[in-house]
Amino acid sequence: MAVELDTPVPDFQVQATSDQAVSLSVLKGQHVVIYFYPKDNTPGCTTQGQGFRDQHDAFKAANTVVFGVSRDSLKSHENFKAKQAFPFELISDKDESLCQLFDVIKLKKLYGKEYLGVDRSTFLIDKNGVLRKEWRGVKVPGHVAAVLEAAQALSEA
Repeated sequence: MAVELDTPVPDFQVQATSDQAVSLSVLKGQHVVIYFYPKDNTPGCTTQGQGFRDQHDAFKAANTVVFGVSRDSLKSHENFKAKQAFPFELISDKDESLCQLFDVIKLKKLYGKEYLGVDRSTFLIDKNGVLRKEWRGVKVPGHVAAVLEAAQALSEA
């Protein structure tokens, strides 16, 4: 069952870079941004990650922690994170448990071939674990600014 707006997100535990186990229950008291992206080291995903990197201090000031998620391996994530100097962790979702929880696996088309891929999406969870905002089918330009604005509004509420 996929998460819905204004309802609590079920707790989860996943592996992330820097040898971290991430669980939503441990993050209570902070707002959480989880952004799903298709693949490490691709142009759109790199640009999106750099946007979150460049606004990291502003997210921190809004009591918001950011996580990137894709189906890539932890090793691939560690390399991507180091190469781009991301100050946030990347979650490896090889078994697609988070992808299914947030319903981001969609039928896509590339060069006429259909395949199941990650729909670029972002979710904002408040400090009590409730999903407050979602962006699906994200276009990278201007997206990080919109997420930051929503996080700041949540932080001020």
